[in-house]
Amino acid sequence: MDKKIEKKYWNRKRIFYIAGGTLVALLLGYNLIFADHRSKLNVEKDKVTISKVSQGPFDDYIAVTAVVLPLNTIRLDAIQGGYVTRKFLEGGSMVKKGDSILRLENQHVMMDYVNHETEIYRLINELENSKLSLKQNHYESEKTLADLDRQISQAKDLYERNKQLVDERIVSRQEFNKNKYELEGLTHQRDIQAQYQQFQEENARVQVAQLSGTVARSQRNLALMKENLSNLVVRAPVDGQLSSIDVEVGSNIVEGQNLGQIDDITGFKMRATVDEHYLTRVFAGLKATFEFNGGNYELTVTKVYPEIKDGSFAVDLNFGKQAPDGIRRGQSSPIRLELGKSASATLLPSGGFFSDTGGNWVYVVDNSGRRAVKRNITLGRKNPMYYEVLEGLHPGEQVITSSYETFGNKEVLEF
Repeated sequence: MDKKIEKKYWNRKRIFYIAGGTLVALLLGYNLIFADHRSKLNVEKDKVTISKVSQGPFDDYIAVTAVVLPLNTIRLDAIQGGYVTRKFLEGGSMVKKGDSILRLENQHVMMDYVNHETEIYRLINELENSKLSLKQNHYESEKTLADLDRQISQAKDLYERNKQLVDERIVSRQEFNKNKYELEGLTHQRDIQAQYQQFQEENARVQVAQLSGTVARSQRNLALMKENLSNLVVRAPVDGQLSSIDVEVGSNIVEGQNLGQIDDITGFKMRATVDEHYLTRVFAGLKATFEFNGGNYELTVTKVYPEIKDGSFAVDLNFGKQAPDGIRRGQSSPIRLELGKSASATLLPSGGFFSDTGGNWVYVVDNSGRRAVKRNITLGRKNPMYYEVLEGLHPGEQVITSSYETFGNKEVLEF
């Protein structure tokens, strides 16, 4: 009789399957819980720039390019238009105040001057004739009054004699009355003549005054026209260097047109272009330094031009004491423009990473030195050498500061 053999539950095969499944489960659990799932990218360590974060003084300045300019530049504008008939000097010439630079010709201005001059002579002749006529009329009136006074004196004398004789009936009443009426008529005629003479003289004086005023105004106008004629010769308003003259013989110049400029070479200044980002931080009084021929020279911002052009604005800077010897107009050089006082800060060397991250994150090398991990940071001020670190980094840590353009958005870089 066969005996039934019971099959063991923990046989070798079952143990093998259970052990295998448990191992797989443990591996999956470890991978889910402990494994690094961050995106990675292998890079060559010698192809990137690694910089060390440090603690030190942060100098708040920017480096800008400045151009040497004369301290003062005087524009030469045409006061009077015309054709250029002669050019006395070329650009680059040294000039003294009053030196002739250009001669212009304007026939219209010349004709106006001649016509106005002729009109003034006519007015002057008319004025003199009026004065002469006034004197003649005065003498004629005086003569007439004198004749009337003589006639009145004779009539009065006759009247007085006849007055006595008429009472004695030697002279008739009719003759007496005739003498009386004649005396009264002559007296009345003299009064009228005196009033007429006064009216004539007052009227003549008014006419003379008006003509005198017209002549004076015309003479002033003629003086201005003469000055316009003198403006046809363009002269140097100051001593200096004629840096440019932009016209040639035969050119037609209009009133107000710029002809060139004169530089005052007794002093120099510098004009720098600054990124518009710093517009609110740049103002008159800021200091700057300029290196030339091995020496450092101090500059001071004297004027800020608020107009933004091509993403930048301009500032003028004057030398603190004296411009360096040998400096020339048009030279360009970097200058260090101070924006604030130095202060202790955590410093991150500048690099190409900023253009890719905007300074919001960087790759920080871990202690093993075999990989760099993405980390969010906060940066503050910037100068040409360093960024001021506000949050996210500590002195002694190492950061990739070269460009991140080829890294995509990987979280870990492995070397």
